[in-house]
Amino acid sequence: MLDQQAGPGQIEYPRLRELIEHGGQLVEVLPPAEFQGLHLPGAVNIPLKRLDAESASILDRNRAVVVYCWDSL
Repeated sequence: MLDQQAGPGQIEYPRLRELIEHGGQLVEVLPPAEFQGLHLPGAVNIPLKRLDAESASILDRNRAVVVYCWDSL
């Protein structure tokens, strides 16, 4: 079972894969133009400068969310 209450932090690839396999949502925070160029399959784009409660409302609150920035991969 996944820990739905886990807070922010860095995760390694095996944990990322586990989260995705269990329905985790990927959020890329780069600007739209950079997101179009390259992102992980299934990721949605919410640019960091626009990341707030309203923009995050597209996410399912009952599923894990992984926020990442392609520049840091």
